[in-house]
Order: sequence, then structure tokens, then C-alpha cells
Amino acid sequence: MPALTVDEARARADAVEVRGYHLDFDFTTGDETFRAVSTVWFAATAEQTWLDVKPRELVSAVLNGVPLDVTGLDDGRLPLTGLRAENELVVDAVMEYAHDSEGLQRSVDADGRVYLYGMSSLESAPRYFACFDQPDLKAPYRMTATVPEGWIVLGNATATEVAPGRWQVAETKPLSTYFVTLVAGPYHLIRGEHDGIPLGLAARQSLAPYLEQDAEELFRVTGQAFDEYHRLFGRRYPFGEYHQVFVPDLNLGAMENPGCVTFADNFVFRSAVTDAERSTRARVMVHEMAHMWFGDLVTMRWWNDLWLNESFADYMAHRVSHDVLDHPGHWTDFGFVRKWWGLQADQRSSSHPVATEPGKDARAALEDFDGISYAKGAAVLKQLATYLGDEVFLRGINAHLGAHEYGNADLAEFVGKLTEAGATDLASWSDQWLRTSGLDTISAERTATGVVLRRSRPDQAERPHRLTVAGYDKTGRGPSVDVLLDVDELEVALDPSVAVVVPDAADDTWAKIRLDAASLEALPRVLPAIADGITRAVIWNSIRDAVADAELDPVQALDILLAALPQEDSDIAVGSLLRWAEDRLLGVALPYEPHRARLADALTARLGTCPPGSSLQLAIARGVIRTSNDEKLLRSWLDSGEGGQVPDGLVVDSELRWALILQLVRLTAFGAAEIDAELARDRSSEGAIQAARCRAALPAGKEAAWTRIMTDPAIGMSELYALCEGFWHPTQTELTAPYVARYFTDIRRTAEIRFGLTLGMTAGRMFPSLVVDPATVTLARQLAADESVAPGIRRGVADATDDLVRALAVRRSAG
Repeated sequence: MPALTVDEARARADAVEVRGYHLDFDFTTGDETFRAVSTVWFAATAEQTWLDVKPRELVSAVLNGVPLDVTGLDDGRLPLTGLRAENELVVDAVMEYAHDSEGLQRSVDADGRVYLYGMSSLESAPRYFACFDQPDLKAPYRMTATVPEGWIVLGNATATEVAPGRWQVAETKPLSTYFVTLVAGPYHLIRGEHDGIPLGLAARQSLAPYLEQDAEELFRVTGQAFDEYHRLFGRRYPFGEYHQVFVPDLNLGAMENPGCVTFADNFVFRSAVTDAERSTRARVMVHEMAHMWFGDLVTMRWWNDLWLNESFADYMAHRVSHDVLDHPGHWTDFGFVRKWWGLQADQRSSSHPVATEPGKDARAALEDFDGISYAKGAAVLKQLATYLGDEVFLRGINAHLGAHEYGNADLAEFVGKLTEAGATDLASWSDQWLRTSGLDTISAERTATGVVLRRSRPDQAERPHRLTVAGYDKTGRGPSVDVLLDVDELEVALDPSVAVVVPDAADDTWAKIRLDAASLEALPRVLPAIADGITRAVIWNSIRDAVADAELDPVQALDILLAALPQEDSDIAVGSLLRWAEDRLLGVALPYEPHRARLADALTARLGTCPPGSSLQLAIARGVIRTSNDEKLLRSWLDSGEGGQVPDGLVVDSELRWALILQLVRLTAFGAAEIDAELARDRSSEGAIQAARCRAALPAGKEAAWTRIMTDPAIGMSELYALCEGFWHPTQTELTAPYVARYFTDIRRTAEIRFGLTLGMTAGRMFPSLVVDPATVTLARQLAADESVAPGIRRGVADATDDLVRALAVRRSAG
């Protein structure tokens, strides 16, 4: 299906005004396909246009009572000619169920129950209904569906069962095609209400006990966020009912369908989780809710402004969660997790302005759906709110929502409303912050009388930074100074004798932060004493980025981590830093041994000092499992603590059991028999996914895992990603060496069986990033430059190559 260009979209929007849709589905026709009859009413000012639909079989298409030649369907586009001022088009099609969460997804649970949900985002809508698929052709939708008796149906508006197995969904407010969803299956549904808004929570029947267990918390988060959004925006939630459905094999964390938000169902926790994970789930819920106003009520005209939807929702999610939710650490998470993600994206060759140019076609624009679109954009909006002041910022937002409700708008119109609200010189600000890529570097230099801040710019952009500079003594305390850094050098009245100087200590701007040599030398002593988790995130992002730039010895960075671990009390920090150590240090920047042993020893020691039953204990225990080579210890934990070696308060539940088995497989202590035995204990879909990950780690399981990843179109997303995670490991580099060259020939063919986000994500996850060798870079660059390869694969490979090149530079620098 060709990618829609902006010129094509503008021409069609000028020619067509969609009055409404009626979508009728029959989900009782088999396991591979379903019937979709799409009726579209639209006005036209041109004689011809086209409709988007990608069926297995186009049964018929009737325009204004006249049958069309269905053989005219060309690569997902159905030509429409002889249009009238007002038109009715009825398209009858046999559609295929999706397995990659791009269209109408069908998943079968371990108990045999079938679950469906629609995912229309990212060019997926035509895979399950016929439509004018572009964001600025909004219309109301009515839906009907025939389903097996005993199923329930949910959608973007109130769904009612009108006869056994026959459901109808009331007419919606005007929606862009990419928000349309229908959920059907024997879902477990819990109903609630808040401030007059009907609420629902739903998940697979096998997850019902866990959903019931957390329902009170989930409803509480929903209510608290609704109250705050109503206060901030001055207008109530506009889409009627509000269902939050946890669905299998979602290729995103969540999707903001109005009235029926879908979430990946790993957010329904079967086992003990950290406070950080509960906080993340709550924040994702608040993020999707922000879209109800910014994104759903007012939608971008073209995909180049999708960043504004996501950046706004990301910023509001952290802000609102921090202000009103019971969960802690939201801005700490933003620093440690979200900003680190975005900082890496902004330094790859695929870096792009936050607001990309409108000339890109839909597919190319959607490839920029990354850490820049979310984290950098959110950081820039946070900086904008600080720069303008909250009163002007919110007044402009509310004027924007009021002016464009149920319609579309672009960045210029958003900036215009902020200007009307009292902002000045925003056009220049927007050009400097949103229309440029890359990021400044801010460093501090001590002088005899104070500190000089320096701004190093990669381009000619004049980005103003409003931030805080702080100094810390050996007790982790000290003064701070608020500054506006709008020049390349600025003197700051700060005592130069402090142990550590931290530019942007409150994490208010978007820049690479560099610490001076004296601060780095003092960090092992001072960092554990700095109480503010946000400041620690700034420091750690500086350390991680300096290592990636080959400016800081990775051994020194690991030394700082090992010095900080005994006092680090944030499970957010522990989780983020351990992922970094395992993904970027051990076996990448540094030899796996002896540095793995150093980290494992430090984690084991820290585990002994954690409060029993605490979230921190769980985070550290997971790290111990992933880094330990002590088979006796791991076996004793798996055997429920024979010999009393399981720490007091640590529950070895299903998740920890699978983590232990995976590590024992990697140590060659366990094999297929032990995996099968554990799967017999855990006969769930989650257990099957965990078992797949473990089998991919088996020496004898590599070829089977490879074949499924590269050739199986029916594999679910969760299992696909689990196989990718299990395949490569630093202890198995010799074993997996034959697959390095195969990757660069086989991955390109996955475009024949996969689509959209899944294609690029699989390419990135399967990239041989542990093979830090110039030969790998050469092969990767050849593939990324090959224009015959699908763009999503090329982008995933190019990003992984950039990281590999930096790792090579680190190794050369560190010797």
C-alpha cells in the first residue's frame, strides 16, 4: 500500500467532507478472516478520489447504487469516479485478522478463549475497514457487530447487545480514522463511575483475579486524573463512557482511542511489582487520558505534528501524576527513563527536529515516532511552561482546545493561541527549539570567584535555557541559583569550592550536561548523599552520556555506580541504571568479565541491606538474578529457599521463577526439560511467552527461535519480542556468531510478513549489538543504505548501528 503524501492528503481533504460511517462486522466466519461492510457518506467537490481498504477479498463496492469494478483496487486504493455532491459508498470485504496489532487483532489465550481488538493507528485502519485514512477527515461512526454468544463488545461510544450475539455501538463524536476501535470477546468487565462518567476496566478472563485485585487503585487513578484535567482545561471529558481495556499482543504500551483506551495487558500484574512499575502504569493511564483533549478532541492536521500530541500527553502525564496521584517519583522517572531515551535518540543520525517538516509522507513521518517525539518534546514543553509561566501556558492551551474542538489544528495555530494568551516572541522560540535537531551541551567551570556556565551549540540555533545550577558539599547539601542561559558564557554566583557542581540540577531543560573533573572525582563520595532523585537523574544522564561519547572511562562510570548502590533508595534509579549497565556496559563498552562479577557482588551486598518486602528489595533481587553465576544460590531461590537463602520478605512468585530459570539456562545449568516442567506449573499465555524466551536462550533452541522470528507471520507480538530478548546474550557470543551475517540477509525479508511499528522494532531488537566489531558496522551500513529494503527496517538498523559505532569509540578510547 503506497504511503499517503501530504499533497495527496491536502487534495483529498479539499475534495471530500466525510459525513459519517457505519461499520458492520461479522466475527463468526472463521479463525483467519472476518466480514466488514463499511458504509461511508461523504460530500465531494471533485469528480474523483480514492478510498483506502486492504482486504483479503473485496467482495463488492457500490457507489450511489452503482456497482464498482472491484478489480480496480490497486495496492490498497479503490478509485472512485463520477462523484456527486453527496455520496453513499458501501464496501463489502473479507478482511484478515492481524497478528501484529496492526488492524483487527485476534489472540487466543492459553485457555482457548479468543479476544479481538481494533488498532487503527499508524496506517492500520484500512486493514479492517474501508475509509478515507488521514487524520484531518474526521467523522462520526456507528458500528454493529455479530459475535459469538457470551462475548461482550466495547467501542468508542456506548455498546449495547440488541439480540443474542448482535451488538451496536452508538454514534460517536467526530473521530479521525486512527482513533477508531472495537473490542470484542469474553472479556472480564468491571464497571464503575466517577463524577457522572461511566467507567470500565476489562481484561482476559485468565487475568480477571488480578484485575479485580487492582481495580480500586485503577479507578482511583482514573478519578484523580479526571478531576485534575477538568480543573486544568476548564472543560469536561467529551466522549461519554471511558473504558480502559487491557489487551493481548499490543505493539504499543497503550492507544488513546476515545472512550475505549487499549493498554498492553502486561499492565495487569500477575506477580509482585516495584513501586516504579505501579507508578509507570498510573502515568501511562494519565498520559492516554491527556489525549482525550489534546490529540482526540483537537487532532493534528498532518502526521508531522503528531509529536505535539505525544509530547503534550507525556508532559501532562508527569505533571498531573506528580500533582495528584498517590504514586511517587514521576519526575524522577522522567529524568532517569524518558529523558535518557530521548537523549539517545537525539544523537543518532536519524535525529530530527521535534516538529518535523510537513513534506514527509505518512510512513516517513511515522518513522519519527520516537524518543524525540515523546521525551524531548515533553522536556521542551516543560521548559516552555517554565519560560512563559503557568497562567499564560494554560490560558493558551485552553484557547486552542476551544477554537478547534472536534477538529484539526497545526503547530502554527497552537503557537498563535499561546501568543494571544500573552506569550511573546514565540515564533523565534519555536524556530530555535522545535525546528532544529540535536542538543546543546551545558558545562560548568570553576573560577577563583565563582562558576562560569558554558553553552556549546552544535549549530547556529540560539536556544535559551532557564535552569538551576546547584553546588553540593560532602553531605549532599548546598545552595542553588536560578539562571537564564541565553548566551554562550554566563557567570554564576556559586561557591567554587563545593564538592560537586550540577548544571540544570532541577532537570528543567533539554541539553547534554557535563560535570567538571573535580565534581566527577568527588561523585563516589557525594552522590549517595544527594537526596533529590531528580538531581541524581541529571547526574546519571551526564555520566551515561559522557561514557557514550567516549569522554568518560566506562570503568570509572561503573565505579561510581558501585559506590552509589549501597545508598541508592529509588527503585526507579536502580531499574534504569541496571538496564544501562547490562545493555551498554557489560559485554558492550566493557568486557563481560570481570565487570559482571563486580556488579553481581555489589547487588548481592545491597540485597542484604534492603528492607524486607520492599520495592527496592525486589528491584535489587531482579538484578542479582540477571547477573549472578552462582548456580547454588539461584537453585535455592527457585526451590523456595532451601537452606534459608531467600532473603526475608522476598516472594519467589511466577515472574521471579521464570527469571531464575532463564539465568540458569544461560549458565547451561538448565535445559528444555526444566523449561517444560515450569510451563507445566504455569499454564498461562504469560507462561508460554516466558518459556519461549527461555527456549531462545538454549543453545539447541537458537535455530528454531531464529526461524520463528524471521519467517512466522502468525506469531504474537509478546512472544516475538520474548524470542528476540532470549536470543542474544554476552555469554553466548561464540554460539550466536554464525547468526550475525545471517541477520543482514534474513531481516530484510521480514517486510513480507510484518507491517508498521513491529517491523522496525523487530529489526532493532534482533540487531547483533553485542558484536562490537567494525565488520558488523560495515554490514549494517550496507543494509541501511539499501533503498530496496523496507524503510522501517533500515531505520531500526541505522539507529542500532549508531549505537554500535559509539560503543566501538568507547572501546578504543578506554583501551
